[in-house]
Order: sequence, then structure tokens, then C-alpha cells
Amino acid sequence: MSNDTNNTRGSNGRRVGTLRRAVVTAAALALTGTAAFAVLAERGAGQPAGAAGGKTAGASTTIDPALPAPTVDMAIVRESEDDGKSVNLTLDDGPDPRWTQKALELLKRYKAKAVFCLTGPNAAAHPDLVRRIVAEGHRLCDHSVSHDVAMDKKPVSYQEKEILDAKRMIDEASGGERIWYYRAPGGAFTAQSRQIAAAHGMRNLGWNVDPGDFRQPGADTIVRTVKDQLSAGPTVLLHDGGGNRAQTMEALERLLLWFVEERYVFSFPKAG
Repeated sequence: MSNDTNNTRGSNGRRVGTLRRAVVTAAALALTGTAAFAVLAERGAGQPAGAAGGKTAGASTTIDPALPAPTVDMAIVRESEDDGKSVNLTLDDGPDPRWTQKALELLKRYKAKAVFCLTGPNAAAHPDLVRRIVAEGHRLCDHSVSHDVAMDKKPVSYQEKEILDAKRMIDEASGGERIWYYRAPGGAFTAQSRQIAAAHGMRNLGWNVDPGDFRQPGADTIVRTVKDQLSAGPTVLLHDGGGNRAQTMEALERLLLWFVEERYVFSFPKAG
């Protein structure tokens, strides 16, 4: 048999294999009702596998017909709405009467924007801060009720209750302002939790930069780690609740000045 014949058969085989894969993919997408919501499996909720904050985000690539259909993209977002040199600041576990107010003062001083990922009970306890967050041009994010970092190991009904009860609390605190995102505690996303959030108009929010500020490693370490990790992407994970955040606030002030000096644009993660 000639090499030309072998090459022809190999080429035909590749074409058939490609066609079969295309047919299978098209059929799978048709079953979901729309290709727009077919989602690639996520390696992690925050950084790449092996980096701090990475967790399995659920293996399913299709919509669960037992749950409401998404109204926004189910995929976890880390990218900025603005092109170019931008940064997305996100603050978790508040609102806190001391540290959230400090964060808001710093953001206002440097004309910066941030996403505040609120737990339901904290939002319910401090509606004045929730309304201030919105009034000053920042965005709200649902961060569950109990901040259960093992949510991905719990039943779907539990995940749904954690997400939607927190949403209700934040809605009541804010007067019905838009909740743009959902961030699973500790990045404990599942395919189902992503769909539940997306069905209620909340984009699933990951991160690229995690300085581990919740461990209180010192402001110098927080600042240095943020700068070192920014090459991975623009979304920075910090905390304004869940403990003493004095180190985070010191680091935030220094970082805001640095971002301004380095001509970063303060942006938000994509929400569509």
C-alpha cells in the first residue's frame, strides 16, 4: 500500500472523527435548549489547579433540567469589563461595621470601585452599609448564608437554600438593588450552584489573586503577594469581614495608591 493511500485514509479517518464529535456536541447542546449556556468544566473557582483557592467547580457541562434555566452565563468569571490594564477589587464576608466602612472610605479617596461579597446575615444586620455600598457605585455579590466552605459536598437543596436565602436577605437590606454576582464560600462551586446563581441573574465570581489576607500574614505580605500574582489576572480577593481586618485595610490603602501610580483602571468582573 502506498504512502499516498495511507495518508488519504488517515485524512478521511480524521474527518470522520471530527464530524462525529461535532454531531455529538451539537446533540448535547440541543438537549440543553440553548448553546449559550453550555459551559466548559471549570478547573477551579479561583486560580488554576494547585494554586491557592482553587476548587472543583462541578464536572457537568450541561444544564440540569430539574433546576431553573440560567439567565446569564453559568461560567465562573474572572475577567474585567474593561480592556487593558485593569483591576477588579473584591471584598468578602461583610458587611462589617468597622472594616467595611474603612474600605468604603479608602475606595472613595482613591476613586476606586469594588465588589462586596456579602453574607446574608451580615447584610440583614447592617442594611445601612449595604445601601451605602450601592450608593457609592460599588456592586453587590451573594456570598451565601452560612459561609459553608464544604457546600460543594452538600445536597443541591442545601446549596439552593444557602444561595437564595442570602439573596433574599441582601435584597431586603438593599431595597431590591441588583445583586451582580454569586461567590461560593472558599470557591466551593458546583455545576448546580452555578446554575442556581445564573438562573437568578448572578454571574459566578472567581478570582485570580489571593494573598491569603484572612490568615493575617501582615500587610507587607498581602501587598507583595497581590503585586506578584496580578500577572495571573485582574480579580483580587480580599476580606472586609470575618475577623480583624486591620492588616487588609493597611494593605488596601497601599495597593490603591500603587494602582493609581501604575495607571490601573478600576473595573468590575464581567457580569453578562
